[in-house]
Amino acid sequence: MAILMPKNQLAIWIALLTVIAVAWFYLFYQNWQMTSLPMSEMWMPPSETFAWQWMDFGLTYLMWAVMMAAMMLPSVIPMILVYAKICQQRKQTINPFVPFFSMAYLLVWMVFSIVLTLLQWQMHGLHFLSPMMDNQNEIIAAAIFIFAGIYQFTPLKNSFLQNCRSPMGFLLIEWREGAMGSFQMGLKHGGMCLGCCWAQMMIMFAVGVMNLLGMVLITLLVLIEKVLPMHQQYFSKAVGILFFLWGIWLLQFFDQNRFL
Repeated sequence: MAILMPKNQLAIWIALLTVIAVAWFYLFYQNWQMTSLPMSEMWMPPSETFAWQWMDFGLTYLMWAVMMAAMMLPSVIPMILVYAKICQQRKQTINPFVPFFSMAYLLVWMVFSIVLTLLQWQMHGLHFLSPMMDNQNEIIAAAIFIFAGIYQFTPLKNSFLQNCRSPMGFLLIEWREGAMGSFQMGLKHGGMCLGCCWAQMMIMFAVGVMNLLGMVLITLLVLIEKVLPMHQQYFSKAVGILFFLWGIWLLQFFDQNRFL
């Protein structure tokens, strides 16, 4: 006999998958514009900081905000489903506060998108990024990879990751009642995910801001890290080694090109 998904969880699945699908569609559309349209017909961030207008900041922020939603929402689905299940068990009804948890989680990444926007603004001004938002400085790209690799081994990263891997443990410790409590829990979990994954998101500056393959790979990395059992550390460490070696390779590649 087929096991039917509870209606509240089905509704949550549909809502989250819809947001994720729309976000990825926007990113693919942006990538198509950059690879298919003539440069005269597409928007590109100005190369000088003083040339940026409010529209440039707005479009850059929108790009990062959509990117964060597309890349991070898949990994938070298990947490949201566990939260919805606990709410249903406690109240025996579809809990109206689940959207507050989800929106608070996203709010953390929307705020982080402001930081990423300002960083991109400065990177264009320093000519670390091209008008097509590709990295054109191997030293900066290498430094980002090396730092991200080292961060994978830090106790801080491990602490945040363990909380992200244990939805039930997080909810038992951080449980709050009501809409405000749901919002507070969403903020707390979003902050832990940010602490876990922010260095990985910085890699987009190294591989090219609109690099779709980079987005997909980092999304899978974040998802795999979070769904592995709490005692499994090998994957994160292997990724850290990969990032570090990639950064070293970029440095060697730079040195070889410099003497050609």
